Amino acid sequence: MSRFFIARHGETVFNAAGRIQGDGEHTPLTRAGFAQAEAMGKALRLRLGPRPPLALWSSPSGRALQTLAVIAEHLDLDWHAARTDPRLGEIGMGAWSGRYYRDVIAEVGPIYDPETLLFVRRAPGGEGYDAVADRLRAWLADTAAEEGERLVLMHGMSSRVLRALLTGAEVRRDCGAPVAASLPQGAIVEIAEGVETVVPLDS
Repeated sequence: MSRFFIARHGETVFNAAGRIQGDGEHTPLTRAGFAQAEAMGKALRLRLGPRPPLALWSSPSGRALQTLAVIAEHLDLDWHAARTDPRLGEIGMGAWSGRYYRDVIAEVGPIYDPETLLFVRRAPGGEGYDAVADRLRAWLADTAAEEGERLVLMHGMSSRVLRALLTGAEVRRDCGAPVAASLPQGAIVEIAEGVETVVPLDS
């Protein structure tokens, strides 16, 4: 399997405000989010050099594409050549999408585990981790014949599922799917031969 670089988009205005983002199409990056994208771009440039032979993939959400645009500039790669696929999008949050976490929690009780940062309730009309895993497996299968390395811009939850699939992690009983450990926004991992390494960023 080719080497993958999987990046989580930078902070958005919804993140900063404590709103549930889910599969919302466009929530712009904050200044902190742009700074995180800059750091990711610099780190990948240092690791890979200019114009690395990377296929660019992204969730179609604006926040992922904004982050990718900054990274691509650092790498001297053409952002317009990036391909998007809705299967790389974030976990669907249904009726909770766009609402404040605090308001939803006040209505229905805890919705995520503070230790694992995994949702413990499925939003009305939302997705489960098993559905996310199914669509990501389909994307991997449909693109399996493509050779070369990839940079994939994703989201907090969906990237955790893709990372788990690529590293052969076991299915979690509480999720019904393999889910990797959480990483902060603006993080990048390299996955080669099923082994994941976090790409260091400048502090």
